[in-house]
Amino acid sequence: MKRTIRTTALIVGTLMAAIGLPAATAQAGDPAPRVDLRVLVVSDGGPSTDAIAAELENAGTPYTEVELEDADRPVIDAGFLADTVDGRPRAKYQAVVLPNDNPFPTGSAEMAAIVAYERAYSIPQVDAYTYARPQVGLNAAVGTGYAGSIDGVRAEVTQAGKAGPFGYLEGTVPFEDNSPTVSESYAYLSTPAAGADFTPYVQAAIPGRPTMGSLVGEYRHNGRRQLVVTFVYNRYQQQYRLLARGIVEWMTGGVHLGADRNYFAVHVDDVFAADDRWDTVLNCTPGDVDCQPGEGTPNPIRMVPADVDHATAWQNVRDFTLDFAYNASGTVDHREDNGGQDALADKLLADRDRFRWINHTYTHAFLGCVQDTGVVPWKCATNADGSTRWVGRNAIADEIATNEAWGVAAGLPLRREELVTGEHSGLKVTPQQPEDNPNLGLALTDTGIEWLGSDNSRDPVQRRVGSATTISRYPMNVFYNAGREAEQVDEYNWIYTGRAQGGSGICEDNPATSTCLAAPLDIATGYTEHIVPLETRIALGHVLSNDPKPHFIHQSNLAEDRIAYPVLDGVLGSYDDLFTADTPVVNLRMKDIGVEMRRRAAWRAAIDAGQVTAYRIGDSVTVHAPGGVAIAATMPAGTRHGGTGFGAPYAGKVSGWGSAEGRPYTLDLPMSAGAAAATDTPYEAPAVTGAPTGSAPRTEVPSGVVERVPHGAER
Repeated sequence: MKRTIRTTALIVGTLMAAIGLPAATAQAGDPAPRVDLRVLVVSDGGPSTDAIAAELENAGTPYTEVELEDADRPVIDAGFLADTVDGRPRAKYQAVVLPNDNPFPTGSAEMAAIVAYERAYSIPQVDAYTYARPQVGLNAAVGTGYAGSIDGVRAEVTQAGKAGPFGYLEGTVPFEDNSPTVSESYAYLSTPAAGADFTPYVQAAIPGRPTMGSLVGEYRHNGRRQLVVTFVYNRYQQQYRLLARGIVEWMTGGVHLGADRNYFAVHVDDVFAADDRWDTVLNCTPGDVDCQPGEGTPNPIRMVPADVDHATAWQNVRDFTLDFAYNASGTVDHREDNGGQDALADKLLADRDRFRWINHTYTHAFLGCVQDTGVVPWKCATNADGSTRWVGRNAIADEIATNEAWGVAAGLPLRREELVTGEHSGLKVTPQQPEDNPNLGLALTDTGIEWLGSDNSRDPVQRRVGSATTISRYPMNVFYNAGREAEQVDEYNWIYTGRAQGGSGICEDNPATSTCLAAPLDIATGYTEHIVPLETRIALGHVLSNDPKPHFIHQSNLAEDRIAYPVLDGVLGSYDDLFTADTPVVNLRMKDIGVEMRRRAAWRAAIDAGQVTAYRIGDSVTVHAPGGVAIAATMPAGTRHGGTGFGAPYAGKVSGWGSAEGRPYTLDLPMSAGAAAATDTPYEAPAVTGAPTGSAPRTEVPSGVVERVPHGAER
C-alpha cells in the first residue's frame, strides 16, 4: 500500500509540474492548501448544468460559469484553476461541474488541466448528465442495462446514499409523468463495471431484469472522485429538486456558502368577511366587478364555526399553522344585521391563539385608483383634466388603522407592521392601473407598515413602497368565489377552454397559458382528478425550490366543501413521504419571510459585485463580506463560531445567517469534517497535451427536457 501511494504521488507531481499546477499533495512540508468556497460550472448550454447553476444561484452559493460555446470564454488552464496566495497553494474552486465526464475535444489540454487540478487538491467533479459506460465506472447500458424513458418510475435512495449526501430523503425519488405523449426523463440504467470503485446512491429497477441500475453514483478512480448522473433533467422537475440538495452537499463536502430550506406558508384572506359566489349560469360573480351592474343575485360564501373546528383539527394533525388575513368589518356588519350575534367571530376569537393573524384592511376596499365599475372590465375613473382619480392617503390610512385597532382590542396576536391590502390594491395592476397609487406609500409610512403583501403573478420582485417592503405571494388556483367543488370546476372550465366549448377564450388569445384544457373537465370528478393534482404539483414545486414566498387562498375555500384541504394535504402529505424528520417544512410568518427575502437579496448582490470571498484551510473557514450584509452558510453539524454553535440543524447539516460586521467571519469545523480523501489507485498519466479520450462536439438540443444523448459525450 505504501508503495502504491508513493508511486501515485510521484506521478501526480510529475503531471502537475508539466502543466504548471502546484504539487500540493506531493510535498510533505508544504502548508495546507487554501480552497476557495466557489464552484466551477462548465456549461454546454444544456438543461442539466443549467439546473445545477440555478440551484447554486438560488441558494446563494458562489460559482463561476464558463460557457463552452462562448468564443470569448477564458481558457481553463493551470492559472485559471489554481495559484499561490501568501506562499500558500490556492485552489480557486472547491468543486467542478461538467456537462458530462469529458465535454472537451479529444486531446484537450483543458481536460488535462482539470484532471490534474482535481487530483492535486482532492477536488470532486460532478458529471451533470452522462451515459453509462466503463469510463465512468459503469457497464454499458446497451445489452445489460436500459436506455430509455423512466417517466413515472419510483427510484430509490440506496443505503450508501442515505448514509451519504442524500440522507435527508426518506428513500423514494418519484420521477414525473405529466404527459402521456411526451418523454420527460430519459435515462441510462446500468450496474457498476467489474473492478470499478463505484457506489450507487440513487437507483431504479432495470426493466426486464432482476437488478437495479444506477442513476446517481460515485466513481473513485486514479485519485479522483466523480458524481455520475445518468438521467437528463431540468431545474423545475421534481426528481431534480429532490436530489439537488444532495448533489451540492456531495460536491462541497457539506461546507459551502448559501443555504437551502423547504418553505411553505399559507395565507387565508378575507377572514370574518364573506366572498361572492360564482354563478354557473351567468359565468360571472354577482356582487363583484366581473358581472354587469345589477346582473345576478349575490350569494355569498362565509365560514361557520364548524369550519374553524375543522381548521384547528387539521392544523394539529399536520403540525402546521395557517395565517388568517382578516377584515374586521365582516363581523361588525354581520352583528349589526343579526342582532349583535356572530357565531363565527365568537369561535374565531375563542381560538385566536391557534392561528397567526394579518391586517387585511377594515372593509377590503379597493385602494388603488377609484374604480369605474359601470363597465366590464372596470377602468380607472378620471378627473376633469383626464388624470387618474386616486383613493386618498387618509382613506388608505383609515382602512389600515381601523382594522388594526379592532384586532388589538379583540386580542388577536398581530404583528402590526404586516399588511395585505384587499386584492393587493394600491399596488399596480395591469392593464387598468400600471402604476402604484402614489398615496399608498405615504399611508403605509403613516401607519408604520414595514411588510406589504403583493401578488407574485403580477409583482414578483421584492421592492420598497413607502416604509414597506413587498412580499410576493403565490396565488393558488383555488378560486375565491368557489365554496363547492362543482363551482370550482365550472369556473375552471369557463376560464381554460375555448369559445367553441363555451369557455372564455383566454387560452385562444394567450396560447402560452399552461393550464389550458383540451376539453372541459367532468363537473363531478374534475376537481379531484385534475385540479387537485395539478395545484399540488405546482405548490410542491415552490416548496422544493428554496422559495420562502407564501401562498394564499380565501376563507371561502375553508367553508362548505372545504376545497382547499385536498391541495394542502397533497402538498404536506407528499412532503412527509419524501423527506426525513430532520428536514421539515419551514412555516414562517409574513415578517420573517420578508426578512429572509431581504437578506438573500443583499447577500446575492454582494456576491455578484465580487464583495464576498471565502476559503477553507484545514478545519477553518474564513468569510469576508461587506459590513451590513449577513452571511449565509451551510456547514457540518458541530461547526462553531466564536465558541458557540453556528446556525440551526436542517437536513443533517447546520445552516443560517451570520453577522461579520465588515470583519473576517471564522467558522471552526468539527474534526469529522475532514476533506474527502482521494483514492490511492495508481494513476497512468495521459499525455500532457491530451485528455482522457471519449469526447465529441456538442449537439444542439431543443428547449424542452427530452434529450437522448448527453451533450459532448462519446456516442
